[in-house]
Amino acid sequence: MELRGKQKRFLRSQAHHLQPIFQIGKNGVNDAMVVQIAEALEKRELIKINLLQNTDEMAEDVAHVLEEKINCKIVQIIGRVLVLYKASSKEKYQKISKEVKAI
Repeated sequence: MELRGKQKRFLRSQAHHLQPIFQIGKNGVNDAMVVQIAEALEKRELIKINLLQNTDEMAEDVAHVLEEKINCKIVQIIGRVLVLYKASSKEKYQKISKEVKAI
């Protein structure tokens, strides 16, 4: 499912108040981090990831890697901060995805 403009705008407004829960440093993105990000997306549906100053990774590259491996959607990239969205497969965690589908 590709996100439409109104859906992305809604997700950006929801993510505005969130703090980044993952930081990518000089080691870059590894398999363990991908698993943890996938688990966090399953429970939260919307997360922020911060790229630290000492990393050689580019935000767009990290976004595309995560998009391929986790099958999530990139909502927004601002500087070194990524906003990721993936609808939860468990109904008890589907809070944001129900609102996104209604838009």
